[in-house]
Parts: sequence; structure tokens; C-alpha cells
Amino acid sequence: MDCRSTWQLGVNNAVVFDDKIRFREGEEQRAEISTSSNLEAGNQDYIETSPGLSNSDEQINEKQELMTSNKMGKGENGYYDWKLDRISEREEKTMVANLMKIKKDEVLVDAAQDVHVGPELRAPDSINSILADVPSKSSSDLLTKPIPKLTIVILVVGTRGDVQPFIALARKLQEFGHRVRLATHATYRSFVKFAGVDFYPLGGDPMIMCGHMARNKGLLTSAMTEISKLKKQMKAIIHSLLPACTEPDPDTGAQFKAQAIIANAPAYGHAHIAEALGVPIHIFFTMPWTPTSSFPHSFVPMPLRPCYRISYLLLDLVLSRIIGDLINDFRTKTLKLSPVAYFSTYHVSISHLPTAYMWSPHLLPKPHDWGPLVDVVGSCFLDLGLDYQPKKELREWLEVGPKPIYVGFGSMPLQDARRTVEMIKEALKQTGQRGIISKGWGNLVTTQAITDEIYPIEECPHEWLFPRCAAVVHHGGAGTTATGLRAGCPTAVVAFFGDQFLWGKKIHEKGLGPLPIPISQLTAENLSKSIRFLLNPVVRRRAAEFSKLIAREDGVGAAVEAFHRRLPPKMPIPRAVAEGEERRKRWCSCLRSMP
Repeated sequence: MDCRSTWQLGVNNAVVFDDKIRFREGEEQRAEISTSSNLEAGNQDYIETSPGLSNSDEQINEKQELMTSNKMGKGENGYYDWKLDRISEREEKTMVANLMKIKKDEVLVDAAQDVHVGPELRAPDSINSILADVPSKSSSDLLTKPIPKLTIVILVVGTRGDVQPFIALARKLQEFGHRVRLATHATYRSFVKFAGVDFYPLGGDPMIMCGHMARNKGLLTSAMTEISKLKKQMKAIIHSLLPACTEPDPDTGAQFKAQAIIANAPAYGHAHIAEALGVPIHIFFTMPWTPTSSFPHSFVPMPLRPCYRISYLLLDLVLSRIIGDLINDFRTKTLKLSPVAYFSTYHVSISHLPTAYMWSPHLLPKPHDWGPLVDVVGSCFLDLGLDYQPKKELREWLEVGPKPIYVGFGSMPLQDARRTVEMIKEALKQTGQRGIISKGWGNLVTTQAITDEIYPIEECPHEWLFPRCAAVVHHGGAGTTATGLRAGCPTAVVAFFGDQFLWGKKIHEKGLGPLPIPISQLTAENLSKSIRFLLNPVVRRRAAEFSKLIAREDGVGAAVEAFHRRLPPKMPIPRAVAEGEERRKRWCSCLRSMP
């Protein structure tokens, strides 16, 4: 396949038909692709210093943002234009039609043909195109910057593993005098409240969404009926965001108005809420979502390096196509904002927003082409389970034999849980290992009894359990991966979709575990081979050494420091949503002043 440059990608026929959305590569790439898919007013309280040190090796200067925005240009409404917004409507339609022609219910991306995408898309992201000769702020300036005590809302969509690091972040922000509300799905209410953080329910059912992802290997491979279900979930989430930022506490009735927003990337609508309220927003996430030429987007696994960067744009385009009508309906009817251009990736893009990624830079360093707007802060551990008191049976079982192998797939659903349990038991038998099998959402624990070799478990904090295990086998979620590596456990990943393949690959590259096993290829034999790899003394030694690197990180402290550093010099006072178009200009001024 001839891929002449990052932005001259052979893309033809991104089509929706029959019952799937999928990406089709040229014939010579098909096998590889199939494997890969495998301030309230008057608040004058300030924090004197910002905590911790950032793991980022770059700091941003206000002049840099202004120079960047000048390079980008501004739209009629005063907010930043995206690359797609800088070309004519006719060019937009022609280009996007070549990228993806939507029919019925399938999206196909064929990289076997050459289609000229245009110079507007070959350039790096404008937001991250910072001139090298602009001086950066010193870390001492950043650490002495006065920080107001704020009312902050954290918007999180996803599984328990997605929510957990944000609880750690919320608790740390509370230590600095901020009032923090964590808004996420109702099923996590007790989890959040138990940690001492205010809770507000968001719409959407994470089990339904996770089931969609597992069945379709991500966001993009789905039948029309699946798209309808997904849009229903997204609509519920989007329309719950504004109340989460402005409504009183549902338990105490205490008034609440967010002065700053923290959100994870899938909380679609976050930037539109920030624009409507005129408050700063900072994206935090555990999965790479910023365009880079170092690796493709985990939901668009293009195999060739020259095509990596465009995979992020393609995802934004497809998602904009799927939920753009929901976003514009929300903007016009609820937020009283003008609609976004149909083909604009502003519906879902985060490239213009300050972003911090919550994983260890020792596992995945910050890519060279992520500008100073992006930080990699380290993993954010909650550690509530360190004082966990297990059942007597579990403690005794752990004490009477060698350290076991942990096997569990967290929030991942399984098509045949009983068959999967039998494969796990057979693999443990073949390798002569004891095992702890965790139930999870896949219901791995059925009617199993405790035996000398197998201990079925329904719930146990990983931070307590993993140090007591010889190795771990799991789905490769970012949080579970980080906890296992911090515990010094060799790790095998059974990947279902998305970034799970990425983390499995990175684990293997570091010599900490075997290559990831796609869930479709999970057999007793494959699992046995992976377990034997984990038990190799060299692998165990590497895992022990790597755990020391993660133990030295303060991801939560670095995350709070990054949030404080990105706040604008003068915090805006939140406005009511109905105040109209002037709010947009204030918000854009806020964006330009953000360091």
C-alpha cells in the first residue's frame, strides 16, 4: 500500500451498510488489521502554591497560546477554528465524502487507494503547533501561582476502572480546599460517596455501553441497531451534564455551580458545557486520545506508521457523524448556543483542550508530537483497599500455599462464562499453578467451590490482592494494568477491545509479560503459554524492578499540579446558560489566557 505522507492517505469508501461499522484495509493489510482490532462570585480564597511536580518535560506560555490561535484563525463566533473549519464547505463535503460515505449501517475505510486529503490535514494539530523560540514558564513561577479555591465538577463516563482514578484526583483536590463533585453513572454512587466525595448521577448505563464495546471490538464496529442503542446512551449522558454542573446536591440540597470542569474524553458534551458556562475545562483520561504519529488510535488500528495520525481524525469524523445531531440539538435547545458545522470535529474533539493522561510515562512516554498542552502525569491510585480486611477463608487459603495466579476480566462481559472458567482451570492445571478467579461483569464465578487449587472471588481490592499474587492475567484496563505493575506482578493481557491491546503490547515491549491474547483467541493452550512466560525468573525480576519506578511516581499530585497550572490567570465567574452569545466570546477569551 502506498501511503505517501501522514495526510495523503489512501482512503476510499468509508461506507455504512448492512449491519456493521468497520474499517477495511487493502488486501495485503487485512490479516494484520484483524489481529489489531483483536468561582461563585465573591470567592476570594486562594491556595498559595500548587502541589507536586509534573511529569511533563514542557511548560506552556500564555504567548504560545496566542501565537497558536493566530496561526489557526478564528471563526465568526469568536472561537477557535479546527482544521476542517478552515476549508470551504464544498471542499469539506468532498473530502469527508471520500473519507466516509455513509450508507445504511457500515463504515468501511479502504486504504488501498490514494485519495488526496489536503494540506490542511497534513499539518500537525494547530493547537499543538507551538513555535520553538517562545520561552516557557519556569516551574518556580508555576508552583507559586495563586490558585483560587474552586467549585469543581468532574464528569466521568465509563466503567469502575475509569471512575476510580478520578476519585483519587477528587480527594487530592479536596485537600487543597476545592469543593469537588464527581458526576458519573448512578451505579457508582456508593463507591464515590464511600470515598468522601460528593456525587451526582449522570445518565447512561455503563454495562450496556461496555457490552456494546466488547461485542463490536470498540466504538466503530456496530450494527444499526447497535448504533441506535449507543446513541440512546449518549443522549442520556449528554443531557445529564448541565444539571451535573449547575444543580444543587441531590442529598443535601446545597447549591452548586461549577467554576471549572474536569472530564474524561467520552463524556461527550463537556466542551460545550464549558463554553455555555464560560468556565475552563481540563480533560483527563487513561487512554490516548490526542493525535500522534507514534501509534494509531486504539479504536482505529491502522497498521502503517504514516497513517497513524489520521486515525484520530477518522474517529472524530465518524463520532461526529453519529452524534453530531445530538450535540447540536443540545447546543441550540438546552445551552442556547449556535450549532456546530455538520462536518466539524468540534462535536467530539479534545485537541484544543488542556489534556492530562493518567498512566506511567515509564510504560508509555509522552509522544514527541504532543505539544505543551498535553501532560502525562502518571497513574492515579486510590489505595482505599490498603486497609482491606479479607474474609478468613481467603487469608487462610493464601497462607497455605504458594502465591497464586490472579485471573479476572473486570467489567468485560463474556459470551460463555462457564467455558471460559474451564479454560482458565485447565491452563492452571497444565502449569501447576493455584489461581484466584475473579467474577467481574463477565460472571466468571458461577457455582464454583473453594478448592486447594482454585479460589473464586467476587470482589477484592486489587491494591491489596495483587501483591499477594505471583502474576496477574486480566483484560488490560489502564487502572488494572497500573496496579498490577506497581505490585511487581508479571502481567498477561487478554484483550477485548481498544487500548487493552496497546497496554498489552507495551507490557510485552518492556519484558513484563507475553503478547496480549485477543479474547477470541483465548484457549487453555494459549493461556498456558502465557502463564509459563509470566513465571520466567527474568520476567519476574523485570517486573520487580519496574514496580520501583512506578512506586516513585506521584500521579495524583502531578495531576493536581497540571490542573492548577492550566487555570487561566483570572478565573471567570460562571454565567447562567440563558445569557446568550456574549458568553461564547468570554469563554474563548478564557481559553486563550489558559497557560
